[in-house]
Amino acid sequence: MLSIGEAASTVGVAVSALRYWDERGIVRPAERKGGKRFYGPDELHRLAAAKMLQDTGLCTLDEIAAVLRGPEHGDWRAVVRDRIAELVEQQRKLAIAETFLNHFLRCPRDHPIETCPSLRDYTTRVLTEKP
Repeated sequence: MLSIGEAASTVGVAVSALRYWDERGIVRPAERKGGKRFYGPDELHRLAAAKMLQDTGLCTLDEIAAVLRGPEHGDWRAVVRDRIAELVEQQRKLAIAETFLNHFLRCPRDHPIETCPSLRDYTTRVLTEKP
C-alpha cells in the first residue's frame, strides 16, 4: 500500500488531484488509516488510466469518471463513442488546417490570403456550399 503522496508521485499527479478524484468518486483509496489515504495496485492502475486519459486533454473529468466507474454508473460505452465521434470530427478539421498551412508555406505569393487564386477558389466554394 502506498500513501497518497507516494501514489501521486508514482502516477505523476499532485496530491490535491488525488484528493479531488477521491471526493468526486473517480478513484477512491483502497483504505484509510488514521485519516490518511492508501492506494494498492488496483487503485494505482485506475489512477494511471485516469492520468493517461487526462493527459490527452481531450476527455473531461466526467468522461473519465464514467469510464473508470464502469457499467454500474451508466453506459460508459456511449460516453466513449461520443468522445470518439468528436475526435474524428476534430481530426477532420485538423487535416483541413494542415492542408491550408502547408499551402501557405508552398504558395509563391507574398500574401496568400489576399492574392492566391487557389485559396480564393476554395473559400468561394465553401461559402457557396453553406445552406
